This record gives sequence, structure tokens and C-alpha cells, in this order.
Amino acid sequence: MSSQLIISVSPWDVRAALVEDGRLAEFYVERSLQQDPTGNIYKGRVQRVLPGMAAAFVEVGLDKPGYLFAQEAAPFLNGVPEIWLQGEEEPLTKPPTPPIQDLVAEGQELLVQVWRPALKNKGARLTTHISLPGRYLVYLPMQPHLAISRRLTPENERKRLKDILDDLKPREGGLIARTASAGQSLETLAAERDALVELWNRIRQKKKKVSAPALLYQELPVVRRLVRDLISPEVTLVVADDPDTADEIRDYLRLEPVDRVPAVETYEGPDPVFSKLSLEEDWSRLLAPQVWLKSGGYLVIETTEALTAIDVNSGKFIRGRDLEETILTTNLEAAREIARQVRLRNLSGIIVVDFIDMEVAAHRKQVCQTLKEALKRDRARTTVHPMSPLGLVEMTRQRLRDSLPQAITEPCPGCQGQGAVLSPLVAAHDLLRQLAWEAKEFTGCRLTVKAPPEVIAMAKTEGENFLKELRKSRSVLLDFLEAPYLPRHKFEIIRELQEGGRKV
Repeated sequence: MSSQLIISVSPWDVRAALVEDGRLAEFYVERSLQQDPTGNIYKGRVQRVLPGMAAAFVEVGLDKPGYLFAQEAAPFLNGVPEIWLQGEEEPLTKPPTPPIQDLVAEGQELLVQVWRPALKNKGARLTTHISLPGRYLVYLPMQPHLAISRRLTPENERKRLKDILDDLKPREGGLIARTASAGQSLETLAAERDALVELWNRIRQKKKKVSAPALLYQELPVVRRLVRDLISPEVTLVVADDPDTADEIRDYLRLEPVDRVPAVETYEGPDPVFSKLSLEEDWSRLLAPQVWLKSGGYLVIETTEALTAIDVNSGKFIRGRDLEETILTTNLEAAREIARQVRLRNLSGIIVVDFIDMEVAAHRKQVCQTLKEALKRDRARTTVHPMSPLGLVEMTRQRLRDSLPQAITEPCPGCQGQGAVLSPLVAAHDLLRQLAWEAKEFTGCRLTVKAPPEVIAMAKTEGENFLKELRKSRSVLLDFLEAPYLPRHKFEIIRELQEGGRKV
């Protein structure tokens, strides 16, 4: 299996695509000036304790108070926040949780970490079970726990890492060996352990000097975080369209063994890097509820507040020797595509898959096993339950970040939130990116932009300095024409030579 990580950087956002076997597997969009607080550590103050919810509201300095459930406030119970470790830990036994009022009190100051960002009208979810992830290890300063990633399957490598962890166990806390630790030497892992322990000591010292609420530790910038979490032995190439970003990635990987470092290239082509590699941000395709299968069948994906429902349909596929074979073939292809779509859209929580009904028990088992095998590439923890007699498969997937629809859409004003359209911010970023490449390719031209009014307004606000520099450095003339008739994700750019007015 060969994988590539493609990173595109602009002044407005960072976009990254993980490509596996030539197909898009994961996609990320993050604003440069609005970093996800997941992983940040704060000194917070308890605002309210709610016994009926078994939770407390904690002020940490974000837009809304975060909420802390009893199980995340009780010391040494489950030990590790499931979401933040991204499926790296082994299951732990969970003793009964004490009442929240026995764990915290109003006005009390706490050291907390964000392990899920704010959602709509809900604040960020917090934990007191601090974890500091590195490239190879996760340091658990408050938990005397040693574990190895579930994704590391070779038994001899697990045994080797277990022996190393026994030697590396710090005086305080525990360690988890991440997937990337496979094949690493004792010296390399010891160096990272020492760095994580030193980071924890600096956080504790800062805690003593500041008043709550206060930020004590901020997670790595988006590029370094992506490299830390996504680069594995399967990733053979990293491509970045920004030279400074490429240098930053090379610097981050300098401690890797030479035979395991992926090639890092700087893309300098005339077209946007995603277009060149046929990975255009086709938002309508990435968000479409209907996904066609190569066989002619299709999936329908619908997300609600409670769960995500995925329906499998045979569609145009009729090539089987009999009905049961047709159904099995469609369901097997659907299982593999469902695993891909779950990762690509970053669906989380409860997911219910309605496969086409199968009469043969062995076929039902085969489809479930195919789904589980396809999900092994997923960094998130997933639990797949056996297929019910109705052909339903219930599964859960841990939340690593906002889903793709949550990250790039907003409620549609025309349907009072029943649907979603691309946000003006993302549409404006698309427009500005295209203008950058147009100006680079057609220096000295007049560029007339037709786009929806709200997209033009956002582009002028977000790209004010960029547009001034574009006019100055590329000698282009920019005209913006409001086109209310265009869908939000559509725009037109007309190029004209400045001498003679001839269109090009």
C-alpha cells in the first residue's frame, strides 16, 4: 500500500489530502487564523456544577464555557480520553464514577484539556486526564499506564515495544506507543519521552504563575500536527505547494531513520496542486448524499443530530448469476466504500448501515468482516456490531475533529437550516486561490470576476492586502461584478489583455 500526503497552504487556510492507492482517503480544511482548540491545555475555573447532568461548566477563555463530565473529572478511572488519543490506546477497565459534586466545586481551579471542540450551541468538551502526544509516544502525566497502539499488529514488534516501554516508564505517569513507533530504537523513543516530560514540567510551572482562565499549552500548528498524525511507514511522498512549509516538514522529519523518511517535494507548477493531481475541491461531490459505486449500485448518506444513516441500493447492477450473488457483490463493494466515506467525511458517533437484505448467514458475516477490514486504515476508534436480522449494521466511530460538512458549510438561510450550502468564507477562499493562479499565469491582464454578492464581499474583506499586492506585483486590473443568480460555490473569471481589450 502506497500513500501520499498533499498539503496546500494559503494566507487564509490550510488544506490537506491523504491519498491511498490513488484515491482520496482523508481531507482537511483549517483556517490559518482560527486553530482548532482540540489538545490545548488550560487552567480553568468551575462556573457551575450540574448533578443532574453529571457534569460541570468550566471557564477556560474560549467563546463558551467548556463542559466536563464526571468520568473526565474523576482521577485514575478510565485514564485516557478516548477521542484525543485517536484510537491509539488499548481498552481500560472503567470503575464506577463518583457523582460530579464529589469531584469538583464551583470556583475551583482545574487543569483541563480540550478533547472535542465546540459544536453549534455546545461548548468544548474537556478532560482532566491530560495527554501529550508526540510523533512516537503519548505521555500520560497523571496515569501510570503503559500501552501499545492497537494498529500495531505484528506480535514480535508489540513484544519489543512492550519491553522498551518497561525501560522507558517515567517516574510520574505512563506512556503509549503510537503506530509510528514501530521499528524505532530505544534511544529515539527515550529522547521523545524526555522532551514530553520536559514539556509537562513547563506546563506545570506556567500554571503556578497565571490566573484562571488561561491557556497553558497550545497544540502544534496545523501543518506539524498533520505530519505528526498522518505520516506513517505507508506514506512515501509529501507534496507541499509552499517552500517554507516543505522546509518545515523536512525539519520535523529530520530525526526519522533515513530509510523511513518519505520524499518531501515542493510543488511549483502553473496550476493549483490539487488540480494538477486531480484532487480538486469538488465540494458538491464530497458532500453529496448519493455516492455511486463502480458496479452501478449506490449509497445514500444522511446525517442527523442523533446518528448517520447509510442506505445501500443495488441501483443499475444486475450482472450477477442470481439475485443472492448480485446482492452480495453490491454489499461487499458498498462495505469498502462506506469505510472510505466515513473517513473522508469524518463521520462520528452512531452510524447505522442498511445493507441490502441477505438470506445466507455466511454472506452477512462476510460483509461485516469486509467492513471491519476496510476500517483498519482508520486512525479513529471504530466499533462494528454484528449484522441484525434486518440487515442493519450498527457502528460507532470516535470523534477526532469536526466532520467535513461541519467544517465547510453553514445552515442554508433559504431553508431555515433544513439543508446546507457552502459558507461564503470557504467560497471566497476558493475564489482568491483561483485569482492567485490566474494572476500568476496571465500577468498584466484585466480579470473580471463574477460571483454572488456575499462571496465578493467576503473575498474583499479576507483578501484585502492580497488583492492590493496582486495588483501591484502582477500588474493586473481586477473588476468584481455581483452575480446573484450564481450558486454560492460558482464564480466566473473573464481574462482580457489590457492593450486592445482582446479577450484571452
